[in-house]
Amino acid sequence: MKFVATLLFASLLFAVRPDTLLAQSHQKPEKLAQKSAEAWLALTDSGKYTDSWQEASASVKAGVSPDAWFKTLTTVRSPLGKVLSRKLQNATYTKSVPFEPEGEYVILKYETRFAHRKHAVETITPTLDKDGKWRVSAYFIK
Repeated sequence: MKFVATLLFASLLFAVRPDTLLAQSHQKPEKLAQKSAEAWLALTDSGKYTDSWQEASASVKAGVSPDAWFKTLTTVRSPLGKVLSRKLQNATYTKSVPFEPEGEYVILKYETRFAHRKHAVETITPTLDKDGKWRVSAYFIK
């Protein structure tokens, strides 16, 4: 019976595809943070503001209620209309950002066109949260 359990455990280990895990562990923080930010932006772009709060960093959740988050994004994003295009301009890894504790951050700047604003710069700052996932900790539009 122990042999069967060991064989089952070993087969599950190989099912995880170690090559995939290794590839993810070797990705640069900028790329991992960008993937997370773009998934978060997809929620925001589709008006799922409460869902975007759920996916935000622990610091966002500690500092802003879901209702306040929803109201702020509704006020800021809704008037801009649909996203027509978004292009990453730069991604900068840093260990410190203003008004946040030391940690791991990536500052992403996108040139974005909205239906009602032809030129905007979105700045999204994901942080590496305690759960090991990159999550958005700040979002600004200029």
